[in-house]
This record gives sequence, C-alpha cells and structure tokens, in this order.
Amino acid sequence: MLKPALVAVTLIIGLSGCSNLGVQPWEKGQLARSDMALDSEKLDLALDDHIYFSKEGSSGGRAFAGGGCGCN
Repeated sequence: MLKPALVAVTLIIGLSGCSNLGVQPWEKGQLARSDMALDSEKLDLALDDHIYFSKEGSSGGRAFAGGGCGCN
C-alpha cells in the first residue's frame, strides 16, 4: 500500500516542476531588446556564414548547384 502512494507523490512532484516553463509577461521586455537577437553581432554572423559556406563548398553550399573541393 505504501508503494503506490510513494509513486503517486513522486509523480506529482515531478510534474509540478514543469509547471513554470515559459516566458512570463513581465520578462518579455528583456527578450525584445536588440542585443538579445540571434543576429545582433554582425561580425559573428558574417563569420558563421563564412564557416558554413566553406564547409558546404564541396556539396554546393547554400545557393549553388554542385561544387567541389578545388583539389585538382
């Protein structure tokens, strides 16, 4: 009899931990700032784009059909 009660209590405690997920209305102002955007740093965005282009060059990259390593 004690075991089902223990399982039920553990389940209730475990599920109540997920009840606070998400952004509260008063926190949305912080997330709307321009420095919180994923592309706020233009230099980082350019470097990431260059790395992506270099890695995908052998398969055609993002906007090209075909490609190659240029080893020949």
